[in-house]
Amino acid sequence: MRYKLIAWALLASVSCALPALPAAAQVNVGVGVSVPGLSIGVSVPTYPQLVRVPGYPVYYAPGLNTNFFFYDGMYWSFVNDNWYASSWYNGPWTLVAPDYIPVYLLRVPVRYYRAPPVYFRGWRADYPPRWGQHWGNGWEQHHAGWDRWDRHAAPAPAPLPYYQRQYSGNRYPHYDQQHALNNQYYRYEPRDPNVRQHYQGQYQEQNPRQAFPSPGNPPRTGGPTPMAPQGGGKREPGQDG
Repeated sequence: MRYKLIAWALLASVSCALPALPAAAQVNVGVGVSVPGLSIGVSVPTYPQLVRVPGYPVYYAPGLNTNFFFYDGMYWSFVNDNWYASSWYNGPWTLVAPDYIPVYLLRVPVRYYRAPPVYFRGWRADYPPRWGQHWGNGWEQHHAGWDRWDRHAAPAPAPLPYYQRQYSGNRYPHYDQQHALNNQYYRYEPRDPNVRQHYQGQYQEQNPRQAFPSPGNPPRTGGPTPMAPQGGGKREPGQDG
């Protein structure tokens, strides 16, 4: 299937940095996941403005020229046809396989993608992207009904970790410090099974292979690998937590 090949082949074969995205209002956004010789993620040097997507338990960043979201206690970016997750606004990031992306993120309408890929063109702005069409029939069949849900039963959005505003530039914490700060000042526990597994997985090892450090936090081990939640985090379409 197409989605099984895109990101993994890219990480193995690309050896040059991508150009930086244009600067956005109040925030400079670049493309950067740190891998030796490769830069493919998101760099957000200061805490971004986050606005709730109406009717969804998801926030987006209207001031950034990138697809940046917050859902259930974690930040999510859709860059270069890949989804990434982090518990801090500027990483480190982990690559998330399509089968493990929270369904409420997939339901966010096209209009809230600040840097939509070319294949979004022609799709209705008030509808979610056609992920089944993009990722193939196998994904569509396994996730049947992902775009049908009771809006009145949607969970409340997670509180925003505003305490992270005070950490930017040289004060931005290293990966080793982030979990302790979150435990001290945020203490939110994700409710979505997929998100919970991603959140816990980021801190199971001091230097996880799945971590995608942001600029200024260079990797101290070998290249990263895609992350799938441990312990069966994938849900059936009706289990939206």
